[in-house]
Amino acid sequence: MAAQQMDLQRLRELIDEVLADSYQSPRHKDLPALCDRLRLPSPPPEEGHSKHERLTASLQACPDGHLAGVAEAILDHQPLPAWQRNQIQDLLWLGRPHVDIPGRTRRELARDFDLSDHLEHAHRLIDLLEWIWDLGGDLPEWGAPTTSLRDDIERHVVRFRDDWTVERLFEELGAFSAPHPRFGRFLEGLASAETIPDEQAQRRFVEMANHHLEPLGAQLRQEGESDGYPLFHLVQPGHGPARRPRNVIFATLGKPDIRFTDALDNDIEIAERADQVLVYDRDITKDGLLGRDLLTWWQETRHVLDPQEATRSLYARMKASLPPESEGQKNLLWLYYNIHQDNLPDVPALLPEVWVHWDHKTVRQRGVHALQNLRMDFLMLLPGNRRMVLEVDGMQHYTRRTADGSIQPDSTTYAATMAGDRDLKFRGYEVFRFGHDELRDLDTARPLITDFFDKLLGRPPGAPPQPA
Repeated sequence: MAAQQMDLQRLRELIDEVLADSYQSPRHKDLPALCDRLRLPSPPPEEGHSKHERLTASLQACPDGHLAGVAEAILDHQPLPAWQRNQIQDLLWLGRPHVDIPGRTRRELARDFDLSDHLEHAHRLIDLLEWIWDLGGDLPEWGAPTTSLRDDIERHVVRFRDDWTVERLFEELGAFSAPHPRFGRFLEGLASAETIPDEQAQRRFVEMANHHLEPLGAQLRQEGESDGYPLFHLVQPGHGPARRPRNVIFATLGKPDIRFTDALDNDIEIAERADQVLVYDRDITKDGLLGRDLLTWWQETRHVLDPQEATRSLYARMKASLPPESEGQKNLLWLYYNIHQDNLPDVPALLPEVWVHWDHKTVRQRGVHALQNLRMDFLMLLPGNRRMVLEVDGMQHYTRRTADGSIQPDSTTYAATMAGDRDLKFRGYEVFRFGHDELRDLDTARPLITDFFDKLLGRPPGAPPQPA
């Protein structure tokens, strides 16, 4: 699944245009609350400044790494003209994993697409088109045509169904030249029960679309249900595991005592010492597991109302699960959450000590058939169903202790580590390893970790800021 580096300068310009056009009605005293809602820094004092100047100063003080969160907040809180909304969305979506669908595939899919099922729910189809495309429903400029694309679609597609082919409809929408993420979301919308609340009709569309997507290694795949109907997402198998996690067992203080309460549905229960095990069992969306998701879960399950207190207690609980002798792991956890402390809700959660395999028997009991690498040092669940494993390798990964207590290199131990890596990679995980000595010192580890996560999360170097 491809992703491009976001054009942060253009995104900043678009946000500035929205602030200039849409936020002149609030009073001066309302601007601090407005900036907080839009995830912008607090504006300067009112004295001698216009409202636009204060908002502009707030935007200028906003680091590049926070701009995506500001744009998301604007899309959530401010109704925008479709052309302006789409420009912001395209920049955001291009910076996330997506499937590239070339023009030829789009055109051949359109030629094969029978709209009959969708036209049984024409008002829902129009709603989808308005959500994805610019149908010209905003106030027209002076001298512009008095009819909109929506008017034309209602006439030539809905009322007189033989006037336009589907290919003509796609052409008028701009679907053949649209950015890849927008076209992908269009396909997901066409497969959604929000558009066609008829499971058989959904599956007919998905079968047709997948016929054209499969040569690309992509497909509309069912991933759960919504309101009793199948839920389809556009994916590329091989770019992540086939399913989203059901239970993430992490930050354990010992081996969890697990039993199935319903083996058919893979429902699990921690039978004993549940206070020593954290289990995130909520739905994980296409955006992965973000800091806000993890913190909300922690607050609700631990009944902690204050977000700052919840952040502190969650971090302390995760830190407590790390091996006391591994300064590298402790430094990696601290650096990640310190570097991103001003932007934690919008970055992927970094989970320590995550169980990937589980066996009720010990390695000694299981013998040669024992699973390797039972736990991951760290796991991140990223957009596009990507599972990112981070390992900090100490001497135990390539040495063994002899009978006289000395430490010697051991190829068997190293081979077992590599076999575990291969198993994870074949199952769709991405594995990155750090040497423990790289992370032993906080000052020397900081630039390494900052650069690594900038590249991993697709940010320009240096964003977001590094607090002192």
